[in-house]
Amino acid sequence: MRLSAPVYHLKRKARLLSRQQKIPLHAALDRIAAGEGFEGWSLLASKTNAAVSIGDLYSRLGPGDLVLIGARPGHGKTLMSLRLVVEAMRTGNRGVFFTLEDTEKVVQDRFRVIGADYAEFAALFEFDSSDAISADYIVEKLAAAPRGTLAVVDYLQLLDQKREKPDVMTQVQALKAFARAKGVIVVFLSQIDRSYDPTLKPLPDLEDVRLPNPLDLTLFDKMFFLNNGLVQFKAAG
Repeated sequence: MRLSAPVYHLKRKARLLSRQQKIPLHAALDRIAAGEGFEGWSLLASKTNAAVSIGDLYSRLGPGDLVLIGARPGHGKTLMSLRLVVEAMRTGNRGVFFTLEDTEKVVQDRFRVIGADYAEFAALFEFDSSDAISADYIVEKLAAAPRGTLAVVDYLQLLDQKREKPDVMTQVQALKAFARAKGVIVVFLSQIDRSYDPTLKPLPDLEDVRLPNPLDLTLFDKMFFLNNGLVQFKAAG
């Protein structure tokens, strides 16, 4: 079924509808999906991304991996990270979502958007929106995390926003060493530079990652790049 507009445009319409009518985002997304001929947003998302199995993408990750998910705003990097978290929890692993951006309610609502029941996973999921989020904070919080835990950091470019925090390179190096030692998976959401032009290439890549401060991107073991419903997976080397 052909959509009336790209997925990211439909998401923007849903956010606007949510604000205008003061309804939850998941309800607004379902309304937009109904207008496109789908019973709900989760069905629309699953149909438009039918070629990409989240189970297959999760299976490419392993304990100790440092992962980057890069996309422009509205193209699904947060939803992709939550899908990976849900896949981890479905296999009995824990999921942690560190964010300097979203509220707990917003993140819980997004479970429904991706077709998951938050209550089913509440015992395995932890949300953390502390202003103190940094590499040291994350290491401390995950010190007792079992092998296979998947932690999302939302998002990369905010880690060293406060001057008292170490530079982003130092923090990512510390988290890479920690992930390897503990066997946890750390997934960073990342901004893509505004100069990225989808008419020149359908998906962004490492060259398009916004870097306000120096960072060696080869520190990441696995990468996902998203744009307009497309997903590309890349492994280092």
